[in-house]
Parts: sequence; structure tokens; C-alpha cells
Amino acid sequence: MKRKLDSHRVAASDDIEVSTYLELAKELRGEQPVAEPKLPSGERETIIVLDFGSQYSMLIARRVRECQVYCELVPYDTPWEKIAPLNPRGFILSGGPVSVYDSGAPLPLPYIYESRLPVMGICYGMMAIVHQLGGQVVRGVKHEYGHTMLHISDEGCPLFAGLPSSLPVWMSHGDQIVELPPGFKTLAYSENSPFAVIGSNSGIYGLQFHPEVVHTAHGKMIFQNFIFRICGCQGNWTPANFISESIDKIKKRVGEGRVVCALSGGVDSAVAATLIYRAIGNKLTCIFINSGLLRRHEPERVLNTFKRNLKMDVVYVDATDRFLERLKGVSEPEEKRRLIGNEFIRVFEEEAATLGKIEFLAQGTLYPDVIESTSAETKAAVKIKSHHNVGGLPAKMNFTLIEPLRYLFKDEVRQVGLALNLPEEMIWRQPFPGPGLAIRIIGEVTREKLEILRAADWILMSEIKKAGLYRQLWQSFAILTDVRSVGVMGDYRTYGYLMAIRAVTSEDAMTADWARLPHDLLARISDRVVNEVPNINRVVYDITSKPPATIEWE
Repeated sequence: MKRKLDSHRVAASDDIEVSTYLELAKELRGEQPVAEPKLPSGERETIIVLDFGSQYSMLIARRVRECQVYCELVPYDTPWEKIAPLNPRGFILSGGPVSVYDSGAPLPLPYIYESRLPVMGICYGMMAIVHQLGGQVVRGVKHEYGHTMLHISDEGCPLFAGLPSSLPVWMSHGDQIVELPPGFKTLAYSENSPFAVIGSNSGIYGLQFHPEVVHTAHGKMIFQNFIFRICGCQGNWTPANFISESIDKIKKRVGEGRVVCALSGGVDSAVAATLIYRAIGNKLTCIFINSGLLRRHEPERVLNTFKRNLKMDVVYVDATDRFLERLKGVSEPEEKRRLIGNEFIRVFEEEAATLGKIEFLAQGTLYPDVIESTSAETKAAVKIKSHHNVGGLPAKMNFTLIEPLRYLFKDEVRQVGLALNLPEEMIWRQPFPGPGLAIRIIGEVTREKLEILRAADWILMSEIKKAGLYRQLWQSFAILTDVRSVGVMGDYRTYGYLMAIRAVTSEDAMTADWARLPHDLLARISDRVVNEVPNINRVVYDITSKPPATIEWE
């Protein structure tokens, strides 16, 4: 008797292994079995992370790369033809915001199982495995959020090698597994999750908790065990390998064409420019645009640093007037970002036109920019804000983009910069947003407000550096709010702006914690600002982490 099968679900009898009951499912649907996907030969080894919409999907990729194994985050429905050239050694299925039993819920494509490669599903990824392979997932009676104790019931499982028998992990789920797929067994449990970790003899594992977040103890070791013990990776992805591969790709893509590169003065654009220069030499022209939204003395310092260290052709453009004219009367943050992104491209197009035929525009875009802005690569994720170099770009451009760092985190870019022998003043410069001070001025951007903020920010950064904290902080900066308050100075009433101090610690900008700056340092900054900067009479300190806030205020 034939059994009825859901198009996304595979039914199986209790005595059939995971590696064979996919073929049974095809037979019951009247399909002919397809050949097992063939893996290309090559030295590169890749772990593929399938993105089902979690805001922490990139943290999974980060944890894999910390093990010196190359990893790519791809949409959950990426076809095998795009995966095969990466020489995958295993798959990780991310978490996600929906439930597997919802109509239209995203689910892995069949090649994930047909490849016979190891698979590790995290939270939603685990539920997808259970749902597709014959188990049952329902809405839970109890939700499980935050820390919980995980108790390992199968200590011989290679996923748990070197781990204690109990450890705190981070849960975030509302669904519940009530029936395991055939061939699976429980490997670990928690008080509310009898199936907190499951596995099969076919190398498919499911984790109810999130090993990628710092709140899970020994999370990195779990990734190491999966990557090395189960997937058999060697850990040979290094900055030197990335440099070699990037230069080769740039050479092939550019060919005999020419490239202009947007320089900002930060490590991202510096590393991108250096990689491209090593690939194509003098066919690269760097353009540094002064938007009028930079910090005090920044244009001069950037130009001197680049000319002294990189020996590249740099064109300087002062476009202050046109940027401020575009921003006149604009106070909405997303509109600021969009206008600035558009204007940057238009200036580049005009300058490039004076250089002859230019086909390519290079940018130092990083993956946190992409994940927050959302794109075709992150379609299951929710948009946080548009970064001027991603969501802020115009729909029509005369350039083809080259972004060699698009899938790297900031710390990985710094490692590449060190391998390229770039100067430390470039490598360790704190991140500065592309829209500049425009998104650190709440409300309309004016020349007067820019001068006020530049003066305040200069004092803040001077004191941070004097205290020896610059390298310890991910970012530290001043925000000029649109709030004005009453004060008293020299027996006179004042009505000045409120300035906020923002200082955070982070590893990758995907999450951040507010920095516990010494009180005497905050006092010095406040005293200097209200005494030395006209029109500011009140200073506050932002003690909000990310999430729920973002690092920048706009």
C-alpha cells in the first residue's frame, strides 16, 4: 500500500536509514532516483551555511571561519549548481523566524541530504530536518528563551568530544519536537526539551540551542567538533590564501578594464584598494571624496597616510557644497543615507569620466553592511537600515561593482591588512560610517551643526586616546542630538544642544555591548565639551547594547 507524502516531507519506516529513505520517498512519488551529486576536486574546503532568516546567521559563518575553514552563507534555496564549485564538506542550517509547519515555510532542498555530506541544523534548521525526514514538530506549550542547562546523554557522540556532561546553552524557540524521524536518537536534553540535540548514523545532527552566540558555553568547541571530527576539514583557510584567491579573481574579472576605488581612509577601503592594486596595478585609480561630513582634519590625514604608505594614484575631490545642498531640509535617517549614497556615485561617475573609460567601481563593503541592509543574498532576513554602500546605492549606475571584502567581518579584514603589511594606523582605525557625521547629527544637517559636532568629537577622541582605550573600543564617538535644554553658565541662562557619548565593545558589529568607561574619563570629556564647545550645555552617556539598539543612532 502506498503512503501519501507531502511535497516537502519524507516519510519512512522505523527500520530505514536516513541515507536510504530519501530514495524511498522518490519511489513513492513515482520519481526515478537521481544520481548522487558529484563533488568537484580541489584543495579548498567549504562549510555551507544555509540562511533561513536568523539575524545571527552570520555569527555561524564567523564561528566556522574562526576555525580557519572557509564558509559561505547562502540563501536556503540556492541550487546545487552554485554550491558544487565551492567543494562543500558539510552543511549548517541556520535558525529562522517562522515555524516549519507554516504555509510556505522555507525548507532545505533535497540535495542537502542526497549529497551524503554531514548536516547540522540549528534551532529552525533542526526543526526543518525533523519535519522533512519523518518526525513531527508542533507549537510548544512552553517557550524556552535564554540560558538553560544542557545534559549530554550520549557522551560518545563526536559532536561532544571534550565537553563536560552538562553545560549552559542559549535557547530561543517556541516550537517543540514530539516525534523523532526514523533513524534518529536523542543525544542531549534540557529540562524543557527532551530532544535538545538529536543525531543519526548518517551524520545528520540537530541542535535546539544556538552554539553560535557567546552565551552558549563551549559553543566554539561544538563547531570545531562538527567541522573537524565530523566533516573532516583540515583548517587551511588563512589570510594569505584569501589574498591569493582574491587577487586571482580580480585579475580574471577586470581583464583589460580599469577600476576606480572609493577611499574613505578606513581599513576596509584601504585593504580593498591594496588587493586590487596588486591584481591590476596602474589600471586602478583611487578617488577620495570629501563630502563635508568628515571629522576634524580628516581629509588631510587620510591623504597623507595613503600617499605615504600605499604609493597609489589618489584623486582628491572636495564635494562639500553639493552634499550639503542635497541634505538641506532632510532629517529622516534612511533618506539621508539614500541621498548620500546616490551623491557619492554621481561624483564618482563625473570624476571617472575625466579619466577615460572606467568599467568598475571598487568598494570596501563588509558583510555586516549587507546583512543589515538586506539584499538578494539575505532575502530571508529583516532589514535593519540601509548602508550607503549597499541599500543606499542608486538603481542605475554606469559601473560594475567590485567588492572583494563583501563576505568578511571587520576583524578578518584587519587580519588581511596585517598580511598585506599595511600600516597599523590604517588597520586599527575605528570604523567610521560612510554617511559620516550626517548620521551622527539627529535631524537636519547644517554647517553650524557639523562644526559643533566636529569640535565635540575631537575632544572625545583625544581623551579616549589619552586614556589608552582607543584600541580596546570597537567604536567611540559623539552624537549631536536635536534636543535642546536649559542650562546656566556664568550666571546666565543657556539653551544649548544635548550631546551623547557612544562607546561600545564588539567582535564583529553584529552585536555590541556598551563600554564601561571610567567615571573620571566621562567627567573630563563632559567638562571639556561644555566649556570648549559653544552651543552644547549638556552631555549624556548611552548605555544601550546592540541589540536592542544599533551602534549608530541613525
